[in-house]
Amino acid sequence: MPRRHVGRRLTAVVALLVFAMVVNSVVRNRAFQWDVVGRYFTTTAVLEGLLLTLWLTGVVMVLGFLLGTPLAVMRLSANPVLRTLSWGYVWIFRSTPLLVQLLFWFNIGALYPTLGLGIPFGPEFVTVKTVNLLGPTLTAVIGLTLHEAAYAAEVVRGGILSVDAGQTEAAQALGIGRPRALRRIVVPQAMRAIVPTAGNMLIGTLKGTSIVSVLAVHDLLYSVQLVYNQTYQVIPLLMVATVWYIAVTTVLGAGQFYVERHYARGSARALPPTPLRRLGIRLADLRARLERATARRG
Repeated sequence: MPRRHVGRRLTAVVALLVFAMVVNSVVRNRAFQWDVVGRYFTTTAVLEGLLLTLWLTGVVMVLGFLLGTPLAVMRLSANPVLRTLSWGYVWIFRSTPLLVQLLFWFNIGALYPTLGLGIPFGPEFVTVKTVNLLGPTLTAVIGLTLHEAAYAAEVVRGGILSVDAGQTEAAQALGIGRPRALRRIVVPQAMRAIVPTAGNMLIGTLKGTSIVSVLAVHDLLYSVQLVYNQTYQVIPLLMVATVWYIAVTTVLGAGQFYVERHYARGSARALPPTPLRRLGIRLADLRARLERATARRG
């Protein structure tokens, strides 16, 4: 006879009741104005803000890891100067709030009105005014990239340290140089530890791009703010942004699962089942239980 889990079933029933109450309060609350949410959900302004948010997320993640990977390698270097510089970069950009960094870069013209290219302590060949060079969008890309690079460096460093040192020693014994061993042996194995954290960073960056609205960058949040400043329908417009954020993060979370599953090959005897496979197993188990119950009654 199977063991009866009375407490587990009772807890599940209570949790389902609470969930049903929350869903009922959200769906039937007229203050959310779901008809207004549906009306503005696919408007041109909202979709353009969504595209800019996705573009910012992709660019910042790519540039962040392109800068963070060399910083991680410098942090693990035997050169004390490189280690100190990398540690100092990570320390500064992880110690200051992102909003402060964005405002600093937005007002960089107060420190450097012009940027020039020329000979040090000599003549300048090209001079550009900072105000004309750094617009709100470029400022957001620079600020977010430098901030994310500090965290990406720690993610990559942690992934590299997770690989057994014997792998590097074996590569050196075979005459493989350190750069090639890092690229062909260490990093592929480190990806299994890097991908989960990098996926969380990607989702965090997607939501974190909403902070660029303080710079008047027309991302998703700023786009809905422009609309509700004219219509005064604050709650439904915020729900538009919320639903879009939830939809995009759900897609990214599903993609992260399959990427993790790909890099789990060779480290486990059997790959974790996909969500569809899990659903099929649950349905087959439920069907078998119903058949057993029907047979007992018969």
